[in-house]
Amino acid sequence: MNELAISRARGRDVVPPATGQDRREAIQQALATAGLPQSQSLRDSDADRLAVVALRLRPVFDPGEGIESRAEVLNQLLVRHAAVPNLHGHPDGQPVLAFHRADADLVDAWTSDAGTALAMVIGVGQAARLRSCEAGGCESVFFDTTRNASRRFCGLSCQNRAKASAYRARRAAETG
Repeated sequence: MNELAISRARGRDVVPPATGQDRREAIQQALATAGLPQSQSLRDSDADRLAVVALRLRPVFDPGEGIESRAEVLNQLLVRHAAVPNLHGHPDGQPVLAFHRADADLVDAWTSDAGTALAMVIGVGQAARLRSCEAGGCESVFFDTTRNASRRFCGLSCQNRAKASAYRARRAAETG
């Protein structure tokens, strides 16, 4: 979750939420923005723990880190949060495949599932799709879904800023 772990986004300073309540609200907003249901069981203490997880996951998206280093970060996270494939009940009666124990708390469940998903991306040779925004002044991370894994920016605003900056630099070099 970029909102919990970065201090620069889209060329501007941002202040990550500092309290459990503010973090919980940021998580709920991010879930709503993604079109996902808000968690009724998310507590302030859970949000604090998820902020720590977000910071620990950051190196996984850094292409400057070696693949072994990225894998080690994930392996440690998966062990720490007891990730394990598990089929367990769902309200509609159908078993659901998850990567956490059926009795895992919210943070362990979310972290195990996210960590396993990231490990699968690396494990199938797609680590290049785990990216950090290349625009100056942005620390956001993202999963590149383009066909040829060529996305360089977290969003259109960073892409536009980077291209305008490059254009201004070329113009200055031509005239100066």
